[in-house]
Amino acid sequence: MRTMKAVCIYSYGGPGVLVYEDAPRPLPGDGEVLVRVHAAGVNPVDWKIREGHLKEMLHHTLPLVLGWDVSGVVEALGANTTRLSVGDEVFSRPDISRDGAYAEFIVIRESEVALKPKSIDHIHAAALPLAGLTAWQTLFDAGGLSAGQRVLIHAAAGGVGSLAVQLAKWKGAHVIGTASEHNHEFLRKLGADQVVDHNTERFEEVVQPVDVVLDTMGGDTQERSWKVLKPGGILVSVVSPPSAEAASAHGVRQAFVFIKPSAPQLAEIAKLADAEKLKAIVETILPLSDATRAQELSQRGHTRGKIVLRVA
Repeated sequence: MRTMKAVCIYSYGGPGVLVYEDAPRPLPGDGEVLVRVHAAGVNPVDWKIREGHLKEMLHHTLPLVLGWDVSGVVEALGANTTRLSVGDEVFSRPDISRDGAYAEFIVIRESEVALKPKSIDHIHAAALPLAGLTAWQTLFDAGGLSAGQRVLIHAAAGGVGSLAVQLAKWKGAHVIGTASEHNHEFLRKLGADQVVDHNTERFEEVVQPVDVVLDTMGGDTQERSWKVLKPGGILVSVVSPPSAEAASAHGVRQAFVFIKPSAPQLAEIAKLADAEKLKAIVETILPLSDATRAQELSQRGHTRGKIVLRVA
């Protein structure tokens, strides 16, 4: 079989530039594995790349297969692979500068792949890598969150937020999340200690000082977040770099995180999922051929948890 079904872009633009077509099936090179994709998670970075917002940073060559959240089965091994075997069930957030997982097959560096959680299916496993690594690297690597600290998580019901709430609670932190009212009970069940309705309350007026703010919104939300940080606290954003000058003026710190692949961190996330400490939240499941609709839903920004494409 030399071809596969895939969703590609040949130019940057709106959802209409997505093309569902027959594409060449990739072959694994040195240190790489070929994965038969069972499910691909949909994330805001997908449509941001589709619209060309990151082209100066990533320098993609078009056509490009989108999607960097994957769960599947190892189909073939390239030379000098040592950890994985054909038939292993795996998941990954692969290198975002390469072709992605909106396809029947994807080639991934073995160093970016981990065994998927045994207790969940591919659909739910595909919802974990990108959002899980985002939550892990922002809260723990950049934010240094530890037991007994307080954290404010914006858009807490979203893909990143819903996992961040659970990971922060597992770490032993006091967790505060912002969300619309219909998501409040959902977040309490995930472990949130306090939930703020961003439609009717100004979080900076009702939240006591916190050690860490996880910003997934940017703009005005980011600017207002300085006011809720304790002296020496940190604002960590995955949307836009917070102002170093503003951080200094408020006596706090700032960090911007662009997520990196990490098989060891994925292995820890898998352990937590199997121990029922971390639950993947999937709101919508669509076939690969409906990737356009999936990105439109993602771009509206009201999804609870994740959208996932079923591939196999």
